Amino acid sequence: MAKVAAKKASAKAPSAKSGRRQINFFFVVDCSGSMTGDKMASLNYAIRSAIPAMQAAAADNPENDVLVRVISFADQARWMIEAPVPVADFTWADLKAKGESAMGQSLEMLAKILNPKKLTGAQNPPVIVLVSDGLPTDDVDAGLVALEASDYGKAAVRVAIAIGSDADMPTLQNFMGNSGVKPLQANNAETLVNRIKWAASVPLKAASMTVSDGAQEMAKSAAGEEKDGGELVW
Repeated sequence: MAKVAAKKASAKAPSAKSGRRQINFFFVVDCSGSMTGDKMASLNYAIRSAIPAMQAAAADNPENDVLVRVISFADQARWMIEAPVPVADFTWADLKAKGESAMGQSLEMLAKILNPKKLTGAQNPPVIVLVSDGLPTDDVDAGLVALEASDYGKAAVRVAIAIGSDADMPTLQNFMGNSGVKPLQANNAETLVNRIKWAASVPLKAASMTVSDGAQEMAKSAAGEEKDGGELVW
C-alpha cells in the first residue's frame, strides 16, 4: 500500500482561509493482473523517480499549494492515499498487481470528491494522471460520465499513460477528452520513467495557466514527449 511519511504539522491540507489556491493532483493507477512483473516494478520505480520533478514543478508555482492523492484499481478501486498530502511530503511505497481492471469504478470514486464540498478553498483545475496497460473490465463509460458531470472533473487537466501495446487507447483518449493531447505510450521501463516524470510536472504548470494557455502548453510539450517511445519490449 502506498504510504505517506510526513510530519503531522505539514501533512494537513492548507486552510481555506489561507487565500492561496490549490492544485489537487491525482494518480489513478492500474494494478490489475496484467501488470504483474516488470510492468508493476517499472511503474513503482517510475513514480518514485518522478517525485523530485513533481516537487520542483510545484516549487516553480509558489502561489499554489499542490496536494496529492492516489487511487489504485484491480478487482476494485481503492484509495491508497485518500487524505490530501502536500507534495513536499509525498512518498511512494510499492503497489502489487493482481485481479481485474475496475477503471470505471476508480473514475466514479474520483468524481465523488471533485466538488466544492470536498475540495474546499480556491481551486485551480485538478490534475488527473491515469496509468493503465489494458482493457477495463467494468463499466468505464459510467465512470467517464460521472467524471464529466462532477463540478471540477470536466475542467481537470487529464493525462493518460498507456503501458505497452495492449492498452485500450480509445478509452484512454476518451478519458483525456478533446484536449489536443494524445495518451502517451510507454513500451519499456526507461520510457515509462520519462512519461511519468513528464506527467508529474508539466500538467502542474498547465493547471495554473488560463485554459487556452494551459492547453497550448500541454499540447506543445506532449508533442515533443511522444516522439521518443523506445523499442517495444512489453
